[in-house]
Amino acid sequence: MAKADYYNVLGVSRGANEAEIKAAYRKLAMKYHPDRNPENKSAEAKFKELSEAYGVLSDKEKRTAYDQFGHAGVDGQGFGAGGFSAADFQSTFADVFDDLFGEFTGGRRAGPRGGGQRGADLRYNMAITLEDAFRGRQATIRVPGSIVCEACRGSGAEAGAEPTVCGTCRGLGKIRSQQGFFTIERTCPSCHGQGRVILNPCRTCAGAGRVQREKTLQVTIPAGVEDGTRIRLAGEGEAGLHGGPSGDLYIFLSIKPHRLFQREGANVHCRVPVPMTTAALGGTLEVPTLGSERARVTIPAGTQSGYQLRLKSKGMPIMRSSRMGDMFVHVVVETPLNLDRRQRELLEQFRASEGKRTSPESEGFFAKVKEFWEDLKE
Repeated sequence: MAKADYYNVLGVSRGANEAEIKAAYRKLAMKYHPDRNPENKSAEAKFKELSEAYGVLSDKEKRTAYDQFGHAGVDGQGFGAGGFSAADFQSTFADVFDDLFGEFTGGRRAGPRGGGQRGADLRYNMAITLEDAFRGRQATIRVPGSIVCEACRGSGAEAGAEPTVCGTCRGLGKIRSQQGFFTIERTCPSCHGQGRVILNPCRTCAGAGRVQREKTLQVTIPAGVEDGTRIRLAGEGEAGLHGGPSGDLYIFLSIKPHRLFQREGANVHCRVPVPMTTAALGGTLEVPTLGSERARVTIPAGTQSGYQLRLKSKGMPIMRSSRMGDMFVHVVVETPLNLDRRQRELLEQFRASEGKRTSPESEGFFAKVKEFWEDLKE
């Protein structure tokens, strides 16, 4: 049976460059790789055909011979002829399989180790007041965790000694074994993937390169932060193993409830009780703001509960902006309590004299109620 044209197998034109050929092979190899198609013989055959085509077209000399003489020009050099060794396979496909293994396993394949394992990221929950969020401030926090061992400077080896390259994997951190067509990789059991071994471990950290210790850190809380804001302190997480880079520290902010104000984005709301007489006759009141100064507001005569006053730019700062939110004063008319005899007499006189113009909403409501009852009788 005649072999298919290698360009058609990869779905590229004869003028395709190296990058286009590699991209086409990578896409198709990911689709037909046996790991993604277990027990699928047709997918396995397709994958071998793709790899044979790529093995020829990715090599300049073989591609030239193929372009001039077709399959006859590369006989004995392709997978089907048995002239392509495991060493050739690993050399030709190493960069592509780095990408493939990254897709299959969730990360890149291990290369020669230049350092230890990265430290874990840490989370710190911090509760702040609404005033802190308004003004911003510097905060001091104490974080339990690990730091780089000072005795060995993170190497994990006793002072003066250095970790040596693992003799089992020769620094790769992985051991490869050939099983037929496939190359299998597994973590080196001697160095546990580090690529290095410590023959003389540090007595302070027992070879880990880090020790447990609480850290004191300064945190800048910018003005205008909201509940749930996350602040990242790079390199302030767990120290890495065997000299690896440190993780990051993430500070999650929560804002405590305030006794006077409720926040809504950049705006703040304040519920202000107003005496009945002030609401009826009108007047002025001083209300607090988050900026510590007092604001004077005018209460119009006849103000009802629920009336809302807006104080422009008296709300929260907007992060990365010079603008401010607004403050909203919600009026709650307060009914007087604990009246003395004189006050009751005055209110009785007022009640005797009030009419529809004095309480139009009340009069209108009960007029509708009366109509409702009459409709029920019919």
